[in-house]
Amino acid sequence: MLNSTAGTAYPARAAGAGDTPRAATASVEPWGPTAPPPGPGDLPGPGHVAVWLLSLSANVAPAAVADGMLDAEEARRAARFKDTGLRERYVTSHVGLRVLLGGYLGVDPAAVALTRETCGMPDCEKPHGRPALAEHTGLHFSLSHSEDAAMVAVARSVVGADIESARARRSGVDLTRALHPDERAAIAALPESLRDEAFLSCWVRKEAYLKGIGTGLPGGIRTHHVGLAEGLAPAGSPVPAGWALVDVAAPPGYHAAVAVRAPAGDTAAASGRPLVTLRHLTLG
Repeated sequence: MLNSTAGTAYPARAAGAGDTPRAATASVEPWGPTAPPPGPGDLPGPGHVAVWLLSLSANVAPAAVADGMLDAEEARRAARFKDTGLRERYVTSHVGLRVLLGGYLGVDPAAVALTRETCGMPDCEKPHGRPALAEHTGLHFSLSHSEDAAMVAVARSVVGADIESARARRSGVDLTRALHPDERAAIAALPESLRDEAFLSCWVRKEAYLKGIGTGLPGGIRTHHVGLAEGLAPAGSPVPAGWALVDVAAPPGYHAAVAVRAPAGDTAAASGRPLVTLRHLTLG
C-alpha cells in the first residue's frame, strides 16, 4: 500500500528585479506523517504536477517483499547491481513508482506496463528516451533517486524530475565548468557562500530538463540554459521556450527540481506557472 502526507502546493515564481540572492530554505519535514494513498480520482489536472518523495532506507523491507511486481527489464537492471545497497535503492524506488502509478490508474502495480520512448537526440531513433506508460499516453512521469531519497513527478504533460544529495555533489565547484556560460557567470557573481548551492540548484534543473526532452545528460549540459533556483538567479533569467522549471522544496541535504513541457497553446504553463503539489510516500 502507498501512503502520503498531505500535499504542499505552490506555484513557480521567477526572481524579481528587487530580490536579493539568498539560500533556498527547505520547508518540508523529512518524509513526514502518512495519509491515504492516491486513487484514480487524484490524477493531476492540466497545469498540475504531482511530486512525491520516498525515503529509500525506510522502505527497503516492504519493497523487497514486493519486488515481484517489477517487470523483466527492471528485474534485469536490478540484478546488474553488484552493490547490495545500490540494488536495494533501485528496487525500492521502482516499487514505489509502480505502486504510485498503479494507484493513479486504478490497476495492480504489477500490471503497470512501462516502455521507453524514442531517444530525443538528433538522428537517433533508438528506444532509450523517456520512460513512459505503454498504455496511457495522456499521463507522464519521471523518476529520480539519490542516496536515501527518491522522487517521482506525475503530470498530464511531459515532465522531467531530478533530486540530488548535496553530499553526492561535493565536486560541484569543478563541475561548474560544464554548465552553460551564462549559468557559470551567474554563479560566479554570487557571494562565495552561495555558490555551491547555486550550482546544485542549476544541476537539478538541468537534469530535470534534459530528462524531460528525452536525452539525459548527453543532450548537452553546456548547450541548454536553465538558470539557477528562485532567489539565486539574476532577474529575467531565461528558461527553455515552452518549458516551466520549478524548484522543489526537498528534505534537508537535498536539492530537487521538475521541468514540465507546456501543452500547445497553454500560455499559463508556458509562462512558468504550473501548480506543484508535494507529498511523501511510505510503503508497507
